[in-house]
Amino acid sequence: MPAAATRFKGLVYRAHNPQWAWAPLSGEGARRFGGRFNAPGTPALYTALTPLGAIREASPLGRPMQPLTLCAYAVETEALFDATDPAALAGEGVGQAALDCPNWNREMLDGRVPASQALATRLAVAGYAAMRVQSYARGAEPGEENIVFWNWGEDRPARVVLIDDDRRLPTQPPG
Repeated sequence: MPAAATRFKGLVYRAHNPQWAWAPLSGEGARRFGGRFNAPGTPALYTALTPLGAIREASPLGRPMQPLTLCAYAVETEALFDATDPAALAGEGVGQAALDCPNWNREMLDGRVPASQALATRLAVAGYAAMRVQSYARGAEPGEENIVFWNWGEDRPARVVLIDDDRRLPTQPPG
């Protein structure tokens, strides 16, 4: 466990493509296409601390909103890097440019490794399971935050459990 790791226990939210409603913990879309904080080929689970934040994150590049499935997850981890904490950033030598990385998508499409993806890889290798970070989605309010998981499951280092007590989500892919 990294020395600077912090604990988080609470609810997080995720709005995702309904085609993936049968696999809401997979991280497969992020693995296929990459994201701000994961390179293509690396699964990641992008979550928000509020339902509205999750909806904003579902269209981070400002595209019109498409149909979404909004889910809540119970989370418990002690392997969180808190990128909202200036002391944690300084302790890991993380500059704001590695978080902001406004051209990450263009850089990734051009075959380069964006600073935000390099940072995520470095943190995951160091033993962090997830990172708490401000939202960069269009329209995000100050203080709107996300948690991005690189290592999660039903156990530690990051326990992430879907809340679906009524079994509303499908268990098989469409078709």
